[in-house]
Amino acid sequence: MTEDGRGGIDVALVKRLIAAQFPQWTDLPVRPVKVDGWDNRTYHLGDDMSVRLPSAKWYAAAVEKEQRWLPVLAPQLPLPVPAPIAQGQPGLGYPYHWSINRWLPGETAAHDRISDVNEFATNLADFLITLRKIDSNGGPIAGEHSFYRGASPAHYDSETRAAVASLGDRIDGARALKVWEAALAAPYNGPPVWFHGDVAYGNLLVENGRLSAVIDFGTSGVGDPACDLAITWTFFRGESRETFRRAIAVDDGMWARGRGWTIWKSLIVLADQIDTDPEGAAENRRIIDDLIAEL
Repeated sequence: MTEDGRGGIDVALVKRLIAAQFPQWTDLPVRPVKVDGWDNRTYHLGDDMSVRLPSAKWYAAAVEKEQRWLPVLAPQLPLPVPAPIAQGQPGLGYPYHWSINRWLPGETAAHDRISDVNEFATNLADFLITLRKIDSNGGPIAGEHSFYRGASPAHYDSETRAAVASLGDRIDGARALKVWEAALAAPYNGPPVWFHGDVAYGNLLVENGRLSAVIDFGTSGVGDPACDLAITWTFFRGESRETFRRAIAVDDGMWARGRGWTIWKSLIVLADQIDTDPEGAAENRRIIDDLIAEL
């Protein structure tokens, strides 16, 4: 294993872990998925299962959280979510717990895979509203396990301001800070509710042109759901953005905090990649400009 955990995770390791802990599945093929994430490495096990392994210690806590809560959430949601089958133990040099889940068909969301993006926006809003309505009693309160999604965005205040300072005159820093400060000026005073924590196109599956499943609840928890609004600016544009805003039906304070979560992430990523990744930098600059334009 490398320090971040990713270097030692491969098909061979997954096969050895399966053979050692779940011998009933030893003969099933193991294949990497087409689109993988950073927090976890995911493999297709046979035809009907997936293996999901945290890539570093910071993501390991998500395993037991998903094992505990996804079976509670799933029956109450309007779309499929991952269904845990088994929990693997550390072993063979791999230091974390890991999961075996039911395989969910579909491809990650992309505009050219969606038949009607306005319908997609409405269905996603319905999913998130339904998630918020599920009884949150005993749920994992937002904090370190959720990377502070669901808590106040003020946790990232110094990081945000440092990113603005490092970008200098390559962005409109003063207006970017207005977006950020508006989020800090609108604290959440509602009850703690369920949030997903990472509503990004890579965690939304599409089948036959429609939203078919929502995956990766590793940063989920109970708190302020404003973090789930980032998809408004990262994926939706024009009419579909307005459709999502109408359908999600949040107050101005939550909208401001959602904008704050979005500009924080875009600022820190842009500061990191502006001189090394022109394509990624252009997309994050576009998101920042869209947020500023709403002032």
